[in-house]
Amino acid sequence: MSPLTLRAADAPAAPALLDNFSHAEHTPSGAGRMIITDKEMGGKSQADLACVDGVLKVEGKLVPGRGMPAFVSVPLLLTPDAQVQDVSAYKGVRLRVKVKRGMLSVQVASAEVVNFDYHASAPIAGKPGDFQEVRIPFADMKRAWSEQIPLDPRTVTSVNLVAIGMAPDAFGYEVDEIGFY
Repeated sequence: MSPLTLRAADAPAAPALLDNFSHAEHTPSGAGRMIITDKEMGGKSQADLACVDGVLKVEGKLVPGRGMPAFVSVPLLLTPDAQVQDVSAYKGVRLRVKVKRGMLSVQVASAEVVNFDYHASAPIAGKPGDFQEVRIPFADMKRAWSEQIPLDPRTVTSVNLVAIGMAPDAFGYEVDEIGFY
């Protein structure tokens, strides 16, 4: 049996609620809030993150490096140390979101993916008005450049909110809850 199989078999089940953004510094699991950008790959994207009255607010600017897309990712770790969690009891990710500008994609990171090409949703475009509930089935999530393999929901480490673009542009979104359904 491979180490991944053992880790997946031993993974505890994750709760349905991943984050309601009631804590500014950490997720309900105790993981710290963070932003990952394209700076290591030549981009100059940046963002500001705040949790205000139970709502995650992220605004920034996408500035791609030469020959690559720009991105800003807000990873929501399922455990403080990014250990594998089993979300196989659920069908997918659900979130209440308001995309104010640009597009947002949801990624599910799993221990089986080693090249950062995690399973991602189609972009969520902004709609005028209030928050919308979005449900993204695990089966609909795809990898961008790697071989298409099904997401193994027994090996999930985080759910990532990713703003991405090919040209310089501003983006902004708000999320008041994210979890699994």
